[in-house]
Amino acid sequence: MAAQTSGASGDASRPWQTLSAGFEQARARADSLDRLVEWPAQRELLGDVTGLAVLDAGCGNGAKVAQLAGEGASVAVGVDISGNFIETPPDVELIQADLSDLAAVPGLSGRRFDRILFLQSFGYATDPVRALQVARSMLTDDGFILLTRTQPIRYALERAEQNGTTVGEEYFSTERFSYKHRNWDDQVTLTKRPYTMSDLLNTFSTAGLWIEKAVEPQMSPEAAERFPEKYASMNKRLVGILMFKLRPLPGCGAGH
Repeated sequence: MAAQTSGASGDASRPWQTLSAGFEQARARADSLDRLVEWPAQRELLGDVTGLAVLDAGCGNGAKVAQLAGEGASVAVGVDISGNFIETPPDVELIQADLSDLAAVPGLSGRRFDRILFLQSFGYATDPVRALQVARSMLTDDGFILLTRTQPIRYALERAEQNGTTVGEEYFSTERFSYKHRNWDDQVTLTKRPYTMSDLLNTFSTAGLWIEKAVEPQMSPEAAERFPEKYASMNKRLVGILMFKLRPLPGCGAGH
């Protein structure tokens, strides 16, 4: 996936310097789906991080990895292309860089992590298989990757509605599509590569990973009662978020 603004010269970091600020403002709202649905489920999958080394690839402003440091992670590193970071706590490293090849990021070569996170950031990798292979090689022996992506049917539904086509046509389409993210910044155009569930699963296996656990979190009854409009919108169009706990396949061990 790529992001661009009108007249952009191809520097992928520039539009994300704009867009990331909009995302963080949206996430700070009380009715943010990240706050209500995604982050609680991600946090549960991560489990206790006390004494662990954590790398957040595509960390946004770094707030999540900073929270994990506050909850006991011994090493907390965030990488994001935007560079729009919070004031860095003394026990957190925030690095402006592309997540496509983590081993090439200054200061990360040769390091190992117990948890590597791709939280809605994986789609921005230049070569998704290569990105996961590199991440796999950086895991400790008992480490895992936590990866979240939007359910691809959501995009098919939105495109079918917009283009007057069918969900099936859009779900299996291979053409890139562009849109403006009205909730973040309507001056930035996002260009996405469509994908199907089989595309996603085949990417994992080709990268030498297997799915230990998959989760499709939903809004809690309490949150649905507090934010009925958000709940109705999620049921109608968003379908859901996919979360995967990924470990190296036998013979493709971590650190190799």
